Amino acid sequence: MNGEQVPPDLLSLPKAELHLHLEGALRPSTAAELADAYGRPAPPVGPFAGLGEFVGAYERARDLVGSLDDLHRIGRELVEDAAAQGVVWSEVYLIPPTYAGRLGPAEGIVEAVLDGMRAGATEDSAAGVIVGINRGLPMAAARESLDLAIAYREAGVVGLGLAGDEANHPPERFTDLFRQARVAGLPAVPHGGEGAGPASVRACVEALGAHRISHGLRAAEDPRLLRELAERGVCLDVCPTSNTALQVSRSLTDHPLPAIMAAGVPVTVNSDCPLFCGTTVLQEYQRVSEWLGLDAPALADLAETSLRFSACPAARRTSALARLADWRARSGARSGT
Repeated sequence: MNGEQVPPDLLSLPKAELHLHLEGALRPSTAAELADAYGRPAPPVGPFAGLGEFVGAYERARDLVGSLDDLHRIGRELVEDAAAQGVVWSEVYLIPPTYAGRLGPAEGIVEAVLDGMRAGATEDSAAGVIVGINRGLPMAAARESLDLAIAYREAGVVGLGLAGDEANHPPERFTDLFRQARVAGLPAVPHGGEGAGPASVRACVEALGAHRISHGLRAAEDPRLLRELAERGVCLDVCPTSNTALQVSRSLTDHPLPAIMAAGVPVTVNSDCPLFCGTTVLQEYQRVSEWLGLDAPALADLAETSLRFSACPAARRTSALARLADWRARSGARSGT
């Protein structure tokens, strides 16, 4: 080699995607097909004026799901699409109470998604479910999510999440539910630092016991908090394109990811809601690589963080880490390092 840098092969990079929402991961072709079948409008895509406009779009995507068979299909296609991007493990947000019983008992919703994911799984790719609490629903719905997460702990549910109106429903309200989840062996995977500031991120850690936070961007407004996240090893599952599409960050130039990484906080790169944001996790790796000038070793570090902070089954993780070591060696040789 003459020292010229060759772009690394990101498709063959073994990685996990840890911040992905089920209905937001609908294939555009499937969304169009369901909209036509049920006579409902297709959801708009971004960019959006803000989080409020995005929530309305997301509800329209959920309205396209008209049966448990649809959920099974979405789960299967999601894993198939992940495999096509070199994703060995996905963790997918699902909030059953948002269906308000229109597809039958909530247990059926969870089972349909899990069965669909198993149908799409291969040796190269599989997925687990994060059962989420919607902050804006009554507390009875939050308890239903907790009960479902615990009931399906051995069947593919890998965490208890928290999403929705962060500004008006702080994490502390849900402290006891997340304590019960931890006792049952379910990690806390809440959203924080997207629609509210650093105090919300801190509460996710201190009140909910989170070692991973979806987004966490606004922690960058508090350097002391960033240092604490780094010291505690709390991982932030970031989604740069989503953040700009929803106006959480005005542009990549204004995005706090460089400051978060410079502080030593573990991060993963994810697509969040590809249907709305027009991206994939593979494109996010490419975008971050170009934006931050990351070389192959740095990209491998991101992938390794995603695997180590995931709930990926041990055998699958071990195999993926071995493949990642091979990828490091090959990419180092290709780049002339």
